[in-house]
Amino acid sequence: MSILSFFHNLKLKHYTKNIQKTVRECGVNLRVNGPSIATSNTYLGNNVNFNGIHIQGKGKVKIGDNFHSGIECMILTDNHNYDNGKAIPYDETIISKNVTIEDNVWLGNRVNILPGVTIHEGAIIQLGSVVVRDVPKCAIVGGNPATVFKYRDKEHYEKLKSQAKFH
Repeated sequence: MSILSFFHNLKLKHYTKNIQKTVRECGVNLRVNGPSIATSNTYLGNNVNFNGIHIQGKGKVKIGDNFHSGIECMILTDNHNYDNGKAIPYDETIISKNVTIEDNVWLGNRVNILPGVTIHEGAIIQLGSVVVRDVPKCAIVGGNPATVFKYRDKEHYEKLKSQAKFH
């Protein structure tokens, strides 16, 4: 093993341990391949892969099994009180909403997920998307705001799932 490879692996172990120490629950086989931040109100399933994600806010974030994120992704659970507040553009009130990401979800690079969103099983979020509403099962979404433009082949998806063919 080269000295560069050694230090690279050491850095990845450091990223992973930091997330494991921070989150409320963590399944097996967590891999953190880039700088990532999570909260103590984060729950991770098995085979979760972070390649550079920032989870921010007081709301609960639940990420299911076989999750993969691209680089520079962000999950927000808090928003400011801009509608009924005592000041403009917003007051000191923080509004927290949970975010749920079910099993087998893949986020492309630079995806942003806003408070209160559920991304259902098997969904794929295109790079650069801003997810402002729930995403259906096996949907492929993209844009700002993210909208469904296609669905995975559900029969093929279910076949691979039944054979436990996970990356």
